[in-house]
Amino acid sequence: VQLILDAVAAFYQLDTDTIRGRGRQKSVSLPRQVAMFIMREEGGCSLPHIGRVLGGRDHSTVMHGCNKIAEDIQRDEKLKKDVSSIRRSLHGA
Repeated sequence: VQLILDAVAAFYQLDTDTIRGRGRQKSVSLPRQVAMFIMREEGGCSLPHIGRVLGGRDHSTVMHGCNKIAEDIQRDEKLKKDVSSIRRSLHGA
């Protein structure tokens, strides 16, 4: 989980505390939702666990974030490439 958080933070040039924080600007919320999505998909983490890691968020907030990224990836080629790039960095490729 920490590896995923670190990879997302590095990709978006943020620190992990910012992603865990309460900020709701798009520049922070998108990376946070990407982290939620990858933690769920790659890490197999539960929604409550992801919520705890990301600043005590409710499981329904995490579910919304995961679903939003899953939908947006279908329409947004840049986001799809960004998520793929983060995943590759996790696998050392």
